[in-house]
Amino acid sequence: MQIWLNGQFIDEKDAVISAYDHGFLYGLGFFETFRTYAGKPFLLDKHLERMAGGLRELDIAMPYGRQIIEQTVGQLLEANRLEDGYFRLSVSAGTGPLGLQTEPYAQPTVILYVKPLPPVADELYDRGMALQELRTVRNTPEGAERYKSFHYMNSVLGKRELAARPEGGRVEGLFLSERGHLAEGIVSNLFFLRDGTCFTPAVDTGILPGITREAVMDLCREMSIPLETGYYSWQQLAAADEVFMTNSIQELVPITSLRSREGESRQVGNGRIGAITDRLLRAYRKKARQEA
Repeated sequence: MQIWLNGQFIDEKDAVISAYDHGFLYGLGFFETFRTYAGKPFLLDKHLERMAGGLRELDIAMPYGRQIIEQTVGQLLEANRLEDGYFRLSVSAGTGPLGLQTEPYAQPTVILYVKPLPPVADELYDRGMALQELRTVRNTPEGAERYKSFHYMNSVLGKRELAARPEGGRVEGLFLSERGHLAEGIVSNLFFLRDGTCFTPAVDTGILPGITREAVMDLCREMSIPLETGYYSWQQLAAADEVFMTNSIQELVPITSLRSREGESRQVGNGRIGAITDRLLRAYRKKARQEA
């Protein structure tokens, strides 16, 4: 695959960065993942805005603007003979001496990766997947709020806990906060519905303020679906009529089974995508294709 490294197109096997890059040494960097629809990146402005917030906190420059990123997306699709793709934009601090640096990072390492989108499994969006309550607790953000930073150990530990469980199948892991509130998935945000109202954990539970999460919240308002954010328990989730997870690649994925830490399992609804989740998924896809 061809990728884009510091303004140059290069074969992925030839891509290298310095051993003194502070993204490698100290985890100083941020990334955004997004996908295209009909060759155009969806919600790119929102992704770049969130990344810019993290870069400001660490005083890392970003030499490329939106126009260059969007243009490069199209060029990478063409170079790799893809109609659409899964993209990751990574910006690390760049090279520096050993030791923690307080001066601004003026020459970051910027990489735009692409790979084919995963196959669309219609069954996934009908029959859904399971959600496993994790024993691993969601850590608190490194700064005032959570960004998609290179600090990914907490999520890796959650993924390994999930992989070690014997149940298998299509399953996402769910972190709780250190206070026991519902937080987020390993790679997704959480929503659930009860008596027609949509609930999602508050940002100050330590979750990532997801771009797709925000888009779904906007859709709820547009579609007059009552929406609340707050602090919720596993017991409240277990009483839900519908549950779904969101991320930029998979959109909205219904959750049709809940598995507790103790091994108890319960079906959500009738074991298929719920009516409101289905409406939101259809509206999200329509919006993505209209705005792409």
